[in-house]
Amino acid sequence: MNLDELNKEQKEAVLTTNGPILVLAGAGSGKTKVLTTKIAYLIEEKGISPFNILAITFTNKAAREMKDRLVRLVGNKADYSQISTFHSFGVRILRENAEILGYTKTFSIVDADDSETLVKRILKEMDLDPKYYNPKNIRNKISSSKNDMVSSTEYDKYAFGEFEKVVSEVYKRYETKLKKSDAVDFDDLLLLPIKLFKEHPDILDKYQEKYKYILIDEYQDTNDAQYTLSKMISYKYKNICCVGDNDQSIYGFRGANYKNILNFEKDYKNAKVIKLEQNYRSTSTILDAANDVISHNKERKEKNLWSTKGTGEKITYYKAYNGRDEAFFAIREIKNLIKKGVPKEEIAIIYRTHAQSRIFEEELLRENIPYNIVGGTGFYNRKEIKDILAYLKLINNDKDDISLNRIINVPKRGIGAKTVSNIADKSNDLNISMYEAITTGKEYEFKKLIEDLKEASQSRTITELIDYVLDKTGIEQEYKNEKSIESEVRLENLDEFRTVAKSFEERDGIVSLSDFLQEIGLSTDVAVSDNKEAINLMTVHSVKGLEFDYVFIVGLEEGLFPHMNALEKGSITELEEERRLCYVALTRAREKLYLLNAKVRVKFGDETTNAVSRFIEEINPDLLDKAFKEEPSITVSEVKKINKEDVLREEGEVEYNVGDNVFHQVFGKGKVLEVNGSILSIAFPHPYGIKKLMKNHKSLNKI
Repeated sequence: MNLDELNKEQKEAVLTTNGPILVLAGAGSGKTKVLTTKIAYLIEEKGISPFNILAITFTNKAAREMKDRLVRLVGNKADYSQISTFHSFGVRILRENAEILGYTKTFSIVDADDSETLVKRILKEMDLDPKYYNPKNIRNKISSSKNDMVSSTEYDKYAFGEFEKVVSEVYKRYETKLKKSDAVDFDDLLLLPIKLFKEHPDILDKYQEKYKYILIDEYQDTNDAQYTLSKMISYKYKNICCVGDNDQSIYGFRGANYKNILNFEKDYKNAKVIKLEQNYRSTSTILDAANDVISHNKERKEKNLWSTKGTGEKITYYKAYNGRDEAFFAIREIKNLIKKGVPKEEIAIIYRTHAQSRIFEEELLRENIPYNIVGGTGFYNRKEIKDILAYLKLINNDKDDISLNRIINVPKRGIGAKTVSNIADKSNDLNISMYEAITTGKEYEFKKLIEDLKEASQSRTITELIDYVLDKTGIEQEYKNEKSIESEVRLENLDEFRTVAKSFEERDGIVSLSDFLQEIGLSTDVAVSDNKEAINLMTVHSVKGLEFDYVFIVGLEEGLFPHMNALEKGSITELEEERRLCYVALTRAREKLYLLNAKVRVKFGDETTNAVSRFIEEINPDLLDKAFKEEPSITVSEVKKINKEDVLREEGEVEYNVGDNVFHQVFGKGKVLEVNGSILSIAFPHPYGIKKLMKNHKSLNKI
């Protein structure tokens, strides 16, 4: 096969087929091309059966893109390789071995929202106040424990204090209820295969023999469970190729462990390391800025991105007076870009927190410019979609108590909370599902409806079944009767759901309800209703894997980006993750980059003055084109000339206000962010950040 399109390092990564390989692939360095070409090379040139190849990536979108590229290279042989996400791979293992673990092959997959609902139900059973014991926090604790491979029985060892003991008890009940419902949550899709392999070495050996060649994309984002699963599958032959970039590890809050990629050479002796540093996306100016910023991180493997695209335009840096001024500038620039013929979809506004989007949305609406919020409320998290999915899940698996609880009175059919509680008590007493516990009353009419739908599912396609369910349950008619704007949107979403089902049938040939629900359950990264010709607004976490010609990074201030949480904790690890977030944001731009911040922001109704983000200060000033008038800076010598009576006063005589300029003998110039009695919160330049100081301290002067 022709490898002439690959550069020297890419070619080396493709041709090295045996033993452990770590490919350090910088942003925009063509890693997907390397992965797909490598799989094709194994099949076409090395004679490896596609059945023996496992390729893992992190999103369904990336998996589909990889599969499509491979089809273009090797034709329908691509269909026989396992190319999927970790969770899809976990589902496959569980479906093939369900009975051994005590499940049926039609087990349900519970999403994060339903997990939280289940936790709320358990807290209610335990007579605990959800306002005091936050269900979301408890659900996240359980999820983190599973990702750390800590079971509900092992959690007791770590349960110190009242809250942790409550989490431990909820965790046990949560697991019991999931098992009784013949259901697993997202974390189980990784944890249960590991449990299976540990308890049944013969089954592990079978998968090791099947998947002799393993390729893992985005290795820097693996959590402990994914890391363990990878090691177990690859242990026998060690033909594992991990591709990733430690500089783009930004999901620590989800349990991702960036040290997995740093420790690869310790885990796999004689591992070959190949660096992909040529970037095919961005101009040299953008890459130089990204290299400047990330070079300040200590825990990383050294690499330096470069490009042949040319220098490109300088980075525009605008220091706004406040948040509104920042938005005005960004929208003005965007209007100019649109006038020049730049497609709207090639423009992105990136921010650190969701709350920052509001002011940009207002200005875009005012200017009648269409926009998308990427990573907002997911299509599959909308009420009407979760309702129809709950019906389909219950049809497929009548032990699914979680789905039954959701839709037993949707649309309203006179089944109250007390009745549902009695059914739950009966099912607990008899150790049967809630569905089995239903024998009388209006709830029995509901059961007969489900039986009718189950029978209908045997002879209908997925789309036909959806139509039948919407009709027989009365969901669609209820929204039609409402005749409100909200109900019209819900009806449009149900129509879109039909389209989704049709696309699954046409694209993947899926006809089994169980397979369809599995695909939907794993499609959390699918957006089906975005306006394609629109400006893109998103957080830095949502932009990973995307790229645009023109990128605006806003809110580059200490306490916002880098975020206050990282600064307050004083953790080098968290600050380095913030810097990696900035690196990811910078490398999303192909042609032109804009960096924006504001001197003053309104937070909780109060104006605060913020210092410029250290990330801007870390960029070589020669790369920046300042689109504002620089304020004169105050030097140390000028501070010393300030009248002594204004500098050193007795306690209580010096008054400080938010926004005051100060000088500290160690930390230098600073800005007062908050006054709390005799304590001042002051923002100082990098590397000091925000400090809390006594306002009458002899080292501190007001200037």
